[in-house]
Amino acid sequence: MTLQLTKKHNFDPVYDSQKVFRLVLHAMSNPAGFVNINEYADKLYGDFPECIALAMTLLDNEVSFNTCDDHSLSEKITLLTHAGVENTENADFIFVCNPGNLRNAIESAKCGTLADPHKSATVIIRNNGESVYRLTFSGPGIDGKTVISASQTVKEAIELRDAQNYEYPQGIDLLFISHAGDMLAVPRLTRMEVH
Repeated sequence: MTLQLTKKHNFDPVYDSQKVFRLVLHAMSNPAGFVNINEYADKLYGDFPECIALAMTLLDNEVSFNTCDDHSLSEKITLLTHAGVENTENADFIFVCNPGNLRNAIESAKCGTLADPHKSATVIIRNNGESVYRLTFSGPGIDGKTVISASQTVKEAIELRDAQNYEYPQGIDLLFISHAGDMLAVPRLTRMEVH
């Protein structure tokens, strides 16, 4: 009798991470435009595979993260990326899977300093709400203005971020990811109007 071993995940930490990273860059350089990472997230199992795909792409042992008390997700990310867990005030990446944690995550996220604005957090937010708002976006990377349909979660997160009144060039970047792998990036200089 022979034992056959199977891999738990089929996500290639080199090639699939590179492809997801290109999609993240595309989303960040084209704010308010959607990209989809479902092809790669489908190679991962368990809860929140789309968040795990982003974690395996963006995190390593030189950065820190926080999952807003989602201990299961935190353990998976640590195991797969070797990144360190930090409180929300010091984390480089904050994963928000429960909308109830949104306010605390955004209000406590580090926004960099005037001398080192890059030392800010990226907040990755699970977005599974129905698109009920028409939002207009403007700013760098957008030709004029772009109108999209978005959920309450997207609207609330951007309003919370804007309420912080960061002094330029400080701020935080937002990435929204749905269960279906649809990803929307809202970099710090992207502005929103609600219709």
